[in-house]
Amino acid sequence: MALETMRPTPTWDAVAYEDTVEVLAAHRDELTYKIWGGDWCKDCRALLPDFGAALEAADVPDERIEEFAVDRDKQGPGVEAYDVEYIPTIVVERANGEELVRFVEEEDRPPAVWLADEIEAALETA
Repeated sequence: MALETMRPTPTWDAVAYEDTVEVLAAHRDELTYKIWGGDWCKDCRALLPDFGAALEAADVPDERIEEFAVDRDKQGPGVEAYDVEYIPTIVVERANGEELVRFVEEEDRPPAVWLADEIEAALETA
């Protein structure tokens, strides 16, 4: 089931986040984004629409974005396998399924910005 909260914010300004969009676009065909959230969750409603807009601006293919809805008990598909405790959780995986980086609930920057920085750093050290 798709997350309503992943519907891109129409007012999100890709130009203001040019560096973020460039990083996401540069790896759009090699990374997969697995997103756990709940449309009932205030953190998800606050963070995921802008993340959805960033993925859209970077032209990340739909088949590279997997959304998993969880209930209020934070139960749902893949929760145990990926050790999801807080939402939103975004796991970025390489083509071979190896986890590259993970955004959990609240970092010091919005998910798209935080993930772009972490992706860039992880790929530089690889």
